[in-house]
Amino acid sequence: MIVRKATLKDVGPLVDFQLRMASETEGIELNMPTVSKGVSAVLTDNTKGQYYVAEIEGKVVSSLLTTFEWSDWRNGTILWIQSVYVLPEFRRKGVYRNMYAHIKEQVLSNQKLNGIRLYADKSNSVAQETYKTLGMSAEHYLTFEWLK
Repeated sequence: MIVRKATLKDVGPLVDFQLRMASETEGIELNMPTVSKGVSAVLTDNTKGQYYVAEIEGKVVSSLLTTFEWSDWRNGTILWIQSVYVLPEFRRKGVYRNMYAHIKEQVLSNQKLNGIRLYADKSNSVAQETYKTLGMSAEHYLTFEWLK
């Protein structure tokens, strides 16, 4: 398994994964042209975030997106992991664990990065258990949102 930064050549799988994730986790059918533009925007402007993919035998089987939160308390950046997707046939095989380890290593090796955060749907107990197993905690914050 190889975990690497995504490039423009990965736009197809990334868009597909976002469409699948929205359908599987929230029952939402996203607009493909909008998602394609959104994925491409990240791939062409790293100030928006960075996609990572996992490849097995040359096939992209998973992706995640990191975005940035400035922490004045820590005088540094917190990476937010979002848009995680693993193809069904590769789940429960350590793919996400490897991707998370890759991101965590970046944080550990960069003094300007101070941690990792993510959010999970309240009903997604499988994801929550995975995150706890990796040493993450849900004890400090609740996430509130307002979306247009």
